[in-house]
Amino acid sequence: MPKLLSVIVFIAASLLTFSSQAKAALDNTEKWSVRMAESEMVRFPEAWMIDWDKKPQWDYVHGLNLLAFSKLYKKTGEQKYFDYIQQYYDRFVNDDGSINTYVRSKFNIDMINPGKVLFFLYDETGDEKYKLAAQTLRDQLKDHPRTKEGGFWHKKRYPYQMWLDGLYMGAPFYAEYIMRFGKPEELNDVFLQFELIEKHLYAPETGLPRHGWDESRDQRWADKKTGLSANHWSRALGWYAMAFVDVLEIIPTQHPKREWFIQRLTNFVDQVVKYQDETGAWYQVTDMAHKKGNYLEGSATAMLTYAIAKAVNLRALPAHYRVYAEKGFAAMQDQMISVDPKNNVISLNQVCAVAGLGGNPYRDGSYEYYLGEPIRPNDAKGVGPFMLAALELDK
Repeated sequence: MPKLLSVIVFIAASLLTFSSQAKAALDNTEKWSVRMAESEMVRFPEAWMIDWDKKPQWDYVHGLNLLAFSKLYKKTGEQKYFDYIQQYYDRFVNDDGSINTYVRSKFNIDMINPGKVLFFLYDETGDEKYKLAAQTLRDQLKDHPRTKEGGFWHKKRYPYQMWLDGLYMGAPFYAEYIMRFGKPEELNDVFLQFELIEKHLYAPETGLPRHGWDESRDQRWADKKTGLSANHWSRALGWYAMAFVDVLEIIPTQHPKREWFIQRLTNFVDQVVKYQDETGAWYQVTDMAHKKGNYLEGSATAMLTYAIAKAVNLRALPAHYRVYAEKGFAAMQDQMISVDPKNNVISLNQVCAVAGLGGNPYRDGSYEYYLGEPIRPNDAKGVGPFMLAALELDK
């Protein structure tokens, strides 16, 4: 009898498991933005787990992905997307606007990025704590260390350095905070960040900005004459492109610097599409397509695809530029997306896990360095931009 009972229990458990798996199977006829969001929620049932985090932390990658979720929620009205976002933020944001795990004294520009979603939550709920938390992050920028000309350092522990990544992390939040709660003339400080990138980071031989610039020239990765890092990292170009279009969406149409801004964006896109592979994707090291070891990289392709599509939708670029975004998205569909046949969960492959400059162990910005960093599927820095790109191309 016990043996029979155990068999019955096993069969019942198997049926429950099968039922659960069947229920969990995703709809493979949905739009790509929905399919990726649903897949993320299967991989990471709670949003703090995004990017395989072991413990909850206030972090830029969560801000990136949950910004994409907020756009998807606005389009679909699906409550589960809103709940996924809010549960993350309510782990960190206290009633007085303080933010758990956030350390202001590090002056890390990356930690500004999750603040973008605070505006969305404030609009949706009216809860003052989200506005106060945005004020907490805005206050960091008041004292954030800067270059002599006023450019935000990437981090306090990376002195005198501006990285392309930092423009995405700080500028869109800064611009939106100003437009909501500040004075319009403060936007000049946002434009200054781009002006300094345009002044200092471009390499004449490619017409594109390098990953980083060291005003002090002290870093081993920095050229002693120019202060520039040695290579073009395509994800850094992607961060910069996203910064351009996200700020462009926020600033007033009549702002006197808007035309300059659009001209620089257009110039950037005109140069970066020269390095788009015939497949539609971009290489890890942008301008060295045929050098041994280089590979077509997922996050850069997603970011640049999103930025070009959004620039067209904002009418900053003519409609014919959309073909570059369509090619980029097709490359991801054809070469980088895989589907689990058991549950229709999709994955974005060929994503560089991380890359930076300096630090310990030391990152020298060489070609070999960028090619030596780990590659993994579903890194958050690819998934969020993939969703954003899908949403823009659906408009």
